Amino acid sequence: MIFWIIISASIILVISAIFLGASPTVPDVWFGISFLALSIGATLLGSMVGLGGGLVIAPVLVLMGLPPPVAASSSLAATLSNAVTSSVVYAKQGRIDYRQALKLGLLAMPGSVLGAVVSADANITLFRILLGIALLLASIYVFIKPRLSKHPPRSSAMILVLSTTASFFAGVISSFFGIGGGVIFVPILIILVGMSMMRAASTSMFAILLTSIVGMATHGTLGNSDAVLILVLSTGGLVGGMLGAKLSLVVGERYLRILAVITLVGASLKLFWDSIT
Repeated sequence: MIFWIIISASIILVISAIFLGASPTVPDVWFGISFLALSIGATLLGSMVGLGGGLVIAPVLVLMGLPPPVAASSSLAATLSNAVTSSVVYAKQGRIDYRQALKLGLLAMPGSVLGAVVSADANITLFRILLGIALLLASIYVFIKPRLSKHPPRSSAMILVLSTTASFFAGVISSFFGIGGGVIFVPILIILVGMSMMRAASTSMFAILLTSIVGMATHGTLGNSDAVLILVLSTGGLVGGMLGAKLSLVVGERYLRILAVITLVGASLKLFWDSIT
């Protein structure tokens, strides 16, 4: 039933994009197919590791010459549809910690609004460098976590302060870069809460669902959108999210952790490269 609902929704989005016709970003069918393939591949990987597909989609759109706010809103569209379908599948598998997901998502919402508002005027070079450092440190910790104690920090006050600050920051980067916030949510859930990689990935996707809704609404209000591109990327997000959530059971804990580290390191290197070019 879920499969056919997702496929039906994807068909409706494609028909809607065709009805709207060409746009400056999607001038013909081949561009549309390319964007669709990009979205499916990026969101498939993103839903498997709980990071969303924006880490791949947003940089590609910026490199193609789209204004950063438009690239961010379009990437968030794919991340949102990705989060919807993967969350549905993960919920059916019983792998979402709703309490933690709601806590992170709600704390990140104000940051999502702020990120969208300042996306056009902020010093993006400095922000890329700081974010790249944070992602690199997070990837190192996620990699060495199995070798450390399995218990999270015992100070509830410290956990509260760190998770609140990090969640707000996740909301900011979610809308600012269009990457959903999973790059912060997954390390929080593994490092501070003590979750396994598989549970952290599924819980993160539900939190991303909340931040993406707020980010998309804010970007839309500000006029940072390309309707045709959003529909095409959203279609890919629906399909990629469903496939990634199902494949995550096949891949297993160890390989999900490796995929998370590779994604985090790759994203940080891309941010460093963009800041110096």
